[in-house]
Amino acid sequence: MNARLIVISAALIATMLPFNRLQAQDAENSNKHYWVAFTDKAGSPYSLDRPEEFVSARAIARRQRRGIPFAENDLPPNPAYLDALKAKGATIHNASRWLNAATIFIDEKQLPLIAQLPFVDTAFFVGPAYDKATHEKPALQMDSLLSRIVEGEHYGHGAAQIKLLNGDTLHQMGFAGKGLLIAVLDGGFIGVEESPFFDSLRVNGRLLPGRDFVNQGNDPYGRSTHGSKVLSTMAANVPGVLVGTAPYATYACVKTENPRTEYRIEECNWVAGLEYADSLGADLINSSLGYTTFDDTGMNYQYDNLDGQSSVASLAADIAAAKGILVVTSAGNEGSSKWKHIGIPADASLAFSIGATDLRGKRASFSSVGPTPNGLIKPDVVAPGAWVILADAYSFRVGPGSGTSFASPILAGLAACLWEAFPDKTNLEIMEAIRQSGSAAASPDNEIGYGLPDFGKAYRLLSSALPSVSESKPLVSPLPEE
Repeated sequence: MNARLIVISAALIATMLPFNRLQAQDAENSNKHYWVAFTDKAGSPYSLDRPEEFVSARAIARRQRRGIPFAENDLPPNPAYLDALKAKGATIHNASRWLNAATIFIDEKQLPLIAQLPFVDTAFFVGPAYDKATHEKPALQMDSLLSRIVEGEHYGHGAAQIKLLNGDTLHQMGFAGKGLLIAVLDGGFIGVEESPFFDSLRVNGRLLPGRDFVNQGNDPYGRSTHGSKVLSTMAANVPGVLVGTAPYATYACVKTENPRTEYRIEECNWVAGLEYADSLGADLINSSLGYTTFDDTGMNYQYDNLDGQSSVASLAADIAAAKGILVVTSAGNEGSSKWKHIGIPADASLAFSIGATDLRGKRASFSSVGPTPNGLIKPDVVAPGAWVILADAYSFRVGPGSGTSFASPILAGLAACLWEAFPDKTNLEIMEAIRQSGSAAASPDNEIGYGLPDFGKAYRLLSSALPSVSESKPLVSPLPEE
């Protein structure tokens, strides 16, 4: 997909509940969330000549480094349009630059006033009212790990999940994600603020300010441990206990998921989180989230909707990739269910969709499969995701976990290491090298895609001019001092 301005696609409209120009939902609480797409950006005070007004200096530098100019869809929605929505009684929940839209909260009785505004193109229901959650901060149990240190193994209990992908080869060469920014979109990050597993992030200034797009704030750390576990597969750095796949990368925690409910507003939050990551200058994002069914069954997706065009999240994923971001996303955990297919936004054509294997490299039965209805091979590749080792959010311990939620960040971290080695390569070139290094690259299928990558081979594919990578295994510590 190119980086053109997208208001809303016909396929996306087809997935909405029936409505003419707007739709109202019957419920006791008439205040609800709606996605409102605008017709244009006419009269915007923003300019492509002044991108510093809406993105960071790092984001500008990343675009310049990748040779990707700012385009009309990078401009924020016209503030006058947002002010007009507020004048009709709407609260702006989030706004989208790329899709030229806003998620609003309003009494459904007032929605006709919104629909009559001349700059409103479409409006549809995405979720009911919900109580904003406060940050739950449980006490961290600081019990000793000395009895659980794996002597002589730098990666500790997480060694197998890195070595199965030959990721330790990149670490041996000194590539551990340094200089790369990874934004993690998830449902909460309990413990990240104080856990010893993330000490090096905090001490070295590599944990950037996070955002909560569910509750509208700067504190993404509460309510869920899922994001903490996801982050640990990449960023944990306790030698002998758990070291992640990109321990020297910089991270931003972004909360887009409400763990208590499932409505399409979470896709809208995901778009806002992805655009926030872009505004920070993120090189990669990891999203261990997926959408197929909802608490309101009328929102459920069908297989035909897995076309990359039927969800605002999938549309945004492709735009992000066109902006130079490597979008890594879990394929889903429905392989053993009746549904079995990948979820959204893993269906996006430029999203790097990751399935799961066990620690022997065999496909995990729960890993969702493809293809998409338009014939794309999905997942793209697979990575360890069954019984992998994660940091505990509540204590200084590690334990096993399973899901493509963990295969995705394990892969994303090593992708960052590979990109560190080849900073002049594009996101798509990095993605293709990883595909071509896969165990099934010669005959990809819709269960494991291009197979289990070999990151030593991916390195060689990207530069035959450099000396061959040693296949010898590292000593106790494969990483230089940070």
